[in-house]
Amino acid sequence: MSKSSFRTIEISDPNFEQAGLRFMTIKTPNLLGRGDICLFVPSQAEDHEHLPLYILLHGVYGSAWAWALKGAAHQTFQQLLDEGFVQPAVIAMPSDGLWGDGSAYFTHHQMAFDKWIVEDVPLAIAENIAGTSTVSPLCIGGLSMGGYGALSLGSRFPSHFRAISGHSSITRLAQMAQFVEEPLSAYAEECQTPNVIDSMLANKDQLPAIRFDCGVSDELIHANRSLHQEMTAADIPHHYQEYPGGHEWPYWQEHVRKTFLFFDQQIKKSSSK
Repeated sequence: MSKSSFRTIEISDPNFEQAGLRFMTIKTPNLLGRGDICLFVPSQAEDHEHLPLYILLHGVYGSAWAWALKGAAHQTFQQLLDEGFVQPAVIAMPSDGLWGDGSAYFTHHQMAFDKWIVEDVPLAIAENIAGTSTVSPLCIGGLSMGGYGALSLGSRFPSHFRAISGHSSITRLAQMAQFVEEPLSAYAEECQTPNVIDSMLANKDQLPAIRFDCGVSDELIHANRSLHQEMTAADIPHHYQEYPGGHEWPYWQEHVRKTFLFFDQQIKKSSSK
């Protein structure tokens, strides 16, 4: 095996893995320590190369296991795959770096939570998961703070991603105060564009395909409607939808399939060019 880019890496034993879920822990300078990644590698991934990699970011209070063990994201993707609606892909569900109630997925306190997601996660998977590579097409999505991370990182690093999807997303740093006990000043010291629209405007002509949705009973519905209006006024192409539901796992369990269908559509579209 070629030399790893990381000082240490632990990978779950296939003899004990279940339902296609795999776990990795890697040490990275970007976190000044270790970070966890939960992976879903479908059986159909065998004998492929350069498989698409779909990164799903969790919300506050959660970790790498949340999308699978509370959101059943792997089961939803496997069902779509079995029914022929999507092509094989690997689903990566990393931790946010586990700072405070939530890291918000950008740099602060000398830890590059953004580079952990954008650089370390894809590289660790390319080096250790058969069927993926450093040229695997990437898409990024998430819920709540994870939607904030997906919209922000996808906009700040547009050349890395083919598509962005957010569910019930935080859209401005000020909204983090509704969920975390850490003062917002703790986040803001090293962040140049803490609001999603600022990152989008800074890279307006380079953005990948974007979709996002929110439940009409969600406390973040007005924030999502405002982002939709700001993007529309700025002529930033996107798809925005509203559905019944609140800021809760049943909503995300239901609507994550839209993320997978959107990602698959964008990968197929880019591959046909």
